[in-house]
Amino acid sequence: MSKKILVFIVSIITVLIAFFFWQKMAFDKGVLKLEIIAPDKVDVGQEFEYVVKYKNNGSITLESPEMYFEYPNGAIIEEGTRIKKVSSEDLGGSIYPGQERTMKFKARLLGAEGETKDAKVKVIFQPQDLKIRNEASSSFTIILDNLPLNLTLDIPQKAGAGKVVTVRVAYSSNVPYPLKDLSCIIDYPSDFQFSYSKPNLLDNKQWDDPILNESDSRKIEIGGILNGEPQDQKVFKAKLGVWQDGKFVVLKETVRGVAIVAPSVKFTEKINNQENYNVNIGDRLHYEIFFRNTGDEELKDQALIIKLEGDSLDYNTITALDGVYQKGDNSLIWDGNQLPELQNLRPGEEGRVEFWINTNRNKMMKGPADKNLFVKTNITLGQIKQEFLNRVNTKLIAVQSLHVDSRYFSDFGPFPVVAGEKTVFTVEWKIKNYYNDTSNAKMVTILPSGLRFVQDNQIVPEGTKVYFDEGTRQLTWEIGSIPAGTGVIDSEMICAFQLSIEPQTIDTDILLIGSAQLSARDLWTNNNVSISTDPIYSK
Repeated sequence: MSKKILVFIVSIITVLIAFFFWQKMAFDKGVLKLEIIAPDKVDVGQEFEYVVKYKNNGSITLESPEMYFEYPNGAIIEEGTRIKKVSSEDLGGSIYPGQERTMKFKARLLGAEGETKDAKVKVIFQPQDLKIRNEASSSFTIILDNLPLNLTLDIPQKAGAGKVVTVRVAYSSNVPYPLKDLSCIIDYPSDFQFSYSKPNLLDNKQWDDPILNESDSRKIEIGGILNGEPQDQKVFKAKLGVWQDGKFVVLKETVRGVAIVAPSVKFTEKINNQENYNVNIGDRLHYEIFFRNTGDEELKDQALIIKLEGDSLDYNTITALDGVYQKGDNSLIWDGNQLPELQNLRPGEEGRVEFWINTNRNKMMKGPADKNLFVKTNITLGQIKQEFLNRVNTKLIAVQSLHVDSRYFSDFGPFPVVAGEKTVFTVEWKIKNYYNDTSNAKMVTILPSGLRFVQDNQIVPEGTKVYFDEGTRQLTWEIGSIPAGTGVIDSEMICAFQLSIEPQTIDTDILLIGSAQLSARDLWTNNNVSISTDPIYSK
């Protein structure tokens, strides 16, 4: 190939490339005017429209246009994804010279007040008689103005180190739209020891709200022990937001601080002569409240107010020797007329009051809200306040029964038992658990001599772990965990197995199975709890 031909070919290619880029550049500059029209500011959750306006300012028809509209982060999208594609057909086909059109996109935006939200749009098109495709783009920024959500965090301004602190969170909505997948997250200081919450929180810090309608409100109460040194500042934070694409979008947050103070009065609570007493349903509670002046000044003409809280108490049974009971708010009041120490309590001196109250023996579990019960004592002496929290142990019920009606297995032989004849019968254990989740649960009995554990048949229900130790004659049902509400709001747990006996003589009542003990670890109070059944005899 001659040098001239090679130069000619290179020149032609260069011209074609230059022409291609010239064509592209010619249509990059204002051929399609594209803009988004929307309010500069909108309220959070308010419905509005993005209006996309586009006009062909050129002299060539723009063919096969396609639009891609991208909603801002935090937009409420009923269906589909954040990026909406509008086909050429839906856009009305080719855009002729001078032609102007609009597309509308309804929207609601979620986010914090003052946050900016960017919407973007892009239109891809092909100029007539050209093979290249060109595009135009635009964006628009909206500022989130008013957020009609209310979020409050109520907590004492001051607290003594190691004392119970109650945190109350409340939120409500005036957003004219149902907020879905809402969550309230509470962040605690590192020295806060969580004790309880009403309702129960996920990981002790998150409440998930499937839907919050306009004018709806919610309340959350959290109790725990706050530790620290005097003059420390402990910060609590509550955040309200929604989950979108796996990310938490904060709508509202509030922060409150608590100052750790050295108290001038030390309170001590004893119930049934014990500090940190865990209450049992059925108990009669003897309260003793001690108050000691730990400051440097006398406390004069004071009033002592004790307010009780807890659904497990029977307030009709309260008895106080000197205090005045206020039935409306379940409080007891003492002043200097009933208690001389309240007239003048010198530094280092201590006073004491006492009262009695029964627990509610008929307290039932109706739902998850009745789980993890507690009794709270709120004490006020002048400007000094303190709370004591006592947890309620769960209530276990175990029933042992004997059957010879082949309801689970093939029972046979005479009953009552007869000397010289073999009888095979079924023992059924049923258990209930009321208020708290439990772990390490098991039911144990010792088989009397002459009784044999029939291992040929399967245990009912299938998979139940029942073991018999020939050496100790101990029969054990390994249960594991028993959720709160078992047998109360859910089905009771059942275990059935067979025993056999062939007595040689019958002089007195024969013990067929001794008392069985159900034991477990209460995960709320961290106590070991147990209950025993009655033995069963053949008469």
